[in-house]
Amino acid sequence: LQLVESGGGLVQTGGSLRLNCAASGDTLDSYHIVWYRQAPGKGREEVICLSRSGEISENLADSVKGRFTISRDTEKNTAYLQMNSLNPDDTAVYYCAADTVYGCEYSSDPRFISYWGQGTQVTVSP
Repeated sequence: LQLVESGGGLVQTGGSLRLNCAASGDTLDSYHIVWYRQAPGKGREEVICLSRSGEISENLADSVKGRFTISRDTEKNTAYLQMNSLNPDDTAVYYCAADTVYGCEYSSDPRFISYWGQGTQVTVSP
């Protein structure tokens, strides 16, 4: 499985972005999908997870609950991260990741997740 993120960029506070995670080499429906982010000088942290069965886990609830959501388009073999009401604390490199074995109950630890994209930069200006 190969993953390629796109859709990042510069946005003002309060704005929205939709990140794309295009998959190739396998069918994304077979995978649990996780979005992570890494801010400058900080470790990689989970943003949101979508299980193979379609359940959404928000392990970063305090930061993104009600603002971010994850989805998957089977026909396009692509996953999405919709981000609304962005603020400067959301500035980070965002990574799409996937695994067939370890689902959302393990996704808070990136070491369990096998497949990763290269990341896309999101910058939110004040």
